[in-house]
Amino acid sequence: MTMSRLPTTALSLKQFLQRQKVLGIYRNMLKTIRQVPDEADRKYLRDWARGEFKRNKNATEQDAIRMMITQANNHLEELQKSLALARS
Repeated sequence: MTMSRLPTTALSLKQFLQRQKVLGIYRNMLKTIRQVPDEADRKYLRDWARGEFKRNKNATEQDAIRMMITQANNHLEELQKSLALARS
């Protein structure tokens, strides 16, 4: 009897790519948050980002996930613009 080497919960290619995109956004978000000069603001933003990603980590509906990716990208761009303005 031949058994598949894939785990029973293996991700499809589309799910895998989407997961990689989410992890990339998360990493960029944390990297950008590290640039915030005020320690209290940095801690608040880090806790907020972690909380949002944890809260939505079990989402499975594709439309909802795409919407959350778009929102996360918008938040990231907003934070990057705010930091750029604060430096200038």
